[in-house]
Amino acid sequence: MSTAGGGRGCGSSVPPRAPWSLVAATAALCLVSATSVGTAGAAPMSREEKQKLGNQVLEMFDHAYGNYMEHAYPADELMPLTCRGRVRGQEPSRGDVDDALGKFSLTLIDSLDTLVVLNKTKEFEDAVRKVLRDVNLDNDVVVSVFETNIRVLGGLLGGHSLAIMLKEKGEYMQWYNDELLQMAKQLGYKLLPAFNTTSGLPYPRINLKFGIRKPEARTGTETDTCTACAGTLILEFAALSRFTGATIFEEYARKALDFLWEKRQRSSNLVGVTINIHTGDWVRKDSGVGAGIDSYYEYLLKAYVLLGDDSFLERFNTHYDAIMRYISQPPLLLDVHIHKPMLNARTWMDALLAFFPGLQVLKGDIRPAIETHEMLYQVIKKHNFLPEAFTTDFRVHWAQHPLRPEFAESTYFLYKATGDPYYLEVGKTLIENLNKYARVPCGFAAMKDVRTGSHEDRMDSFFLAEMFKYLYLLFADKEDIIFDIEDYIFTTEAHLLPLWLSTTNQSISRKNTTSEYTELDDSNFDWTCPNTQILFPNDPLYAQSIREPLKNVVDKSCPRGIIRVREESFRSGAKPPLRARDFMATNPEHLEILKKMGVSLIHLKDGRVQLVQHAIQAASSIDAEDGLRFMQEMIELSSQQQKEQQLPPRAVQIVSHPFFGRVVLTAGPAQFGLDLSKHKETRGFVASSRPYNGCSELTNPEAVMGKIALIQRGQCMFAEKARNIQNAGAIGGIVIDDNEGSSSDTAPLFQMAGDGKDTDDIKIPMLFLFSKEGSIILDAIREYEEVEVLLSDKAKDRDPEMENEEQPSSENDSQNQSVDPVISGSQEVELVDQESSEERSPDSQPESLSPADTDSAASVSPSEQNSNPMENHEPPSLDGECTDLDNQVQEQSETEDEPTPNVSWGKKVQPMDSILADWNEDIEAFEMMEKDEL
Repeated sequence: MSTAGGGRGCGSSVPPRAPWSLVAATAALCLVSATSVGTAGAAPMSREEKQKLGNQVLEMFDHAYGNYMEHAYPADELMPLTCRGRVRGQEPSRGDVDDALGKFSLTLIDSLDTLVVLNKTKEFEDAVRKVLRDVNLDNDVVVSVFETNIRVLGGLLGGHSLAIMLKEKGEYMQWYNDELLQMAKQLGYKLLPAFNTTSGLPYPRINLKFGIRKPEARTGTETDTCTACAGTLILEFAALSRFTGATIFEEYARKALDFLWEKRQRSSNLVGVTINIHTGDWVRKDSGVGAGIDSYYEYLLKAYVLLGDDSFLERFNTHYDAIMRYISQPPLLLDVHIHKPMLNARTWMDALLAFFPGLQVLKGDIRPAIETHEMLYQVIKKHNFLPEAFTTDFRVHWAQHPLRPEFAESTYFLYKATGDPYYLEVGKTLIENLNKYARVPCGFAAMKDVRTGSHEDRMDSFFLAEMFKYLYLLFADKEDIIFDIEDYIFTTEAHLLPLWLSTTNQSISRKNTTSEYTELDDSNFDWTCPNTQILFPNDPLYAQSIREPLKNVVDKSCPRGIIRVREESFRSGAKPPLRARDFMATNPEHLEILKKMGVSLIHLKDGRVQLVQHAIQAASSIDAEDGLRFMQEMIELSSQQQKEQQLPPRAVQIVSHPFFGRVVLTAGPAQFGLDLSKHKETRGFVASSRPYNGCSELTNPEAVMGKIALIQRGQCMFAEKARNIQNAGAIGGIVIDDNEGSSSDTAPLFQMAGDGKDTDDIKIPMLFLFSKEGSIILDAIREYEEVEVLLSDKAKDRDPEMENEEQPSSENDSQNQSVDPVISGSQEVELVDQESSEERSPDSQPESLSPADTDSAASVSPSEQNSNPMENHEPPSLDGECTDLDNQVQEQSETEDEPTPNVSWGKKVQPMDSILADWNEDIEAFEMMEKDEL
């Protein structure tokens, strides 16, 4: 998670001791008055409405922070769907995501300076006391060096910065004696062993108690780290050195940055995503401004602002020139290869690049910042949130959204730079979407799928550290904040570091080594200190004029099929080459043609047929070329068939009191029964079937008549379960996984297959829930007998009045069926025979593989050998209606094997009555906001 920007304002707010370079670096933010430019592009927002929205942000923060403190503390994070804390080792591992958790009350530390920004000084003082009393930094747990630095070390330093500010004001924190700084110093020393490499790049992980490479440390064998992981340390480490006088921290962070700069690709001046920490070789050679690199660029510019070292600005400008030359394709930012920067490395963008417009504001390059921000806003308006990844034609690539704050941050800085009230309206939309789609009784839940509106049981600490801070500042006037925000710079986690650190404890020699590596072009520095005439050339509608052409960029994009059919001039008397769509593995003539093309057939034990091509075995170079084309067609054909077989996820939404549609569960679809994407959603009360497995005639038909039956997975085919509950009068069915502890958070989307027979007789909708999601419904039944749910392709708008008034479901763009055959670089294909599909057949995506040179392979199931899957296929009309097919990537990680100390980290399981009591207050507040038309 990386964010951008900088808290710097006008040069007049820079402390007298700050060097001129700091003033120059921040001039871009101060040259445009927040009320003087761009206001003609949108109606000005009144002071009253801004205050109203600011108060709403405060209420939202109280809802998130209060539920964390009540239901999760001292755990690291809140699980808002189940109202308990997330503790390492007590929940199924989520892989690298859990490396941020160190059993050090992460959310509390990450929220410290947010409390002060939001004028909650008393709560801040109480929170600091809790941190000093309860937090232990000596836990036997392996954590991410990067995440621990930006969230915990940054949180402690930000808390210390504002604690001493409050103490100086004389009202609060009078007892404070640098205790947070001492904790930060302790943590800093615990992170230092990670830098024990020949390159100076840190190991990606470290054990807080045992360090690196000891047997009990369980880490230290890694060889790779991401560029951002090694290059996002200088602000926190330099601040720690400047605060304490211990220079070792700044020295280590500078050494890592120096090494990354030296290893950049010299011809393109770009860096890769991952690098070997021992050899310095690039492991992943693609380059962009999103995940894996983002905050490296951010910290080069901000290190110059905070520390006044010109070499950091020179490096940033060199990289920025390369970014704008190769990666920037306005309004898009597309990854490229560092050695071949004119070649795009991917056709999709990740959500983390949303920080970049904010960084461009600090740089002073406003026009591309406005363009990219507007493009991102159009994506948000289509999906309510920014998907984790989306394609160049703005389809969903990864559907999750963990409530990332990067877009809100860029919105804040663009408003600061332009004063355009348009960005206040953007912020208002963000607030409305959070309350409408992410708010749940115990906090705010991440989106599992932006297309269906389903939730994930997570509320990351950065949501409180950053989102509420930027949204509040967006609507706040200077008098609304108890200190001058312009005297601080934001870290990548939005923690505040004072600018006066630039002249404190300067014991690091700042030799400019940048020019030793590159000959700099003076034009790189054109934007260091711009003026208003350059930013807004005598046109108050400048920002609006840039946005206007992008207003419909998402809606006008029409994905088009990639139909690659090579038209060949046939040799006189020769037969046309064999096409993949015509191939039959039982045809001797076809087998002979394959042999001539260098393609051999291998029958596998599972019934599939594998095709392997060796170009050197072809009869001629022309036959070898035909063989390669045949294999590519086979891969394209298989890819298309797999897309046609895949179904998107569905949603189970609890709509009865006291849930009111606020809890949405990700459900797996069925390949039979009522298609919820083509018919109206099914709504009804739930009832458990008897027998619970639903594998025989139900003994309680009166209980499930007219209701949605709950049945357990196992012991028979899904279709048989569906028929039994349908015969008993059920209007729908929910199959709950019998594998205890399974969750959509950690397992790939599950798709229920038929039984190999004709399933047209099944008329009711069937959905699948993993054990964790199913337990939420079962627990609700036990505590609140009647539970009503909505089965749909996409969650309906959450509303406390849902039990009385049903709103029309919105059109789901992602359900329209359009297939884009894609040629994968790999030559292995599997076409599944439906009759041989087992009950436990997960809906998985084909892997993305690298291109083959001379050898290739493809495999085909027997059921496809005698069919002509392309027989009736016609290329989609290029002038027809735009259709959309979203891709979903699911990751599966193993359960973490972590020692669990017997301390006060046990789960807080709240009884349902207690939870419902908490919800009542929340519901009343929500209804009050509805009346205020917020």
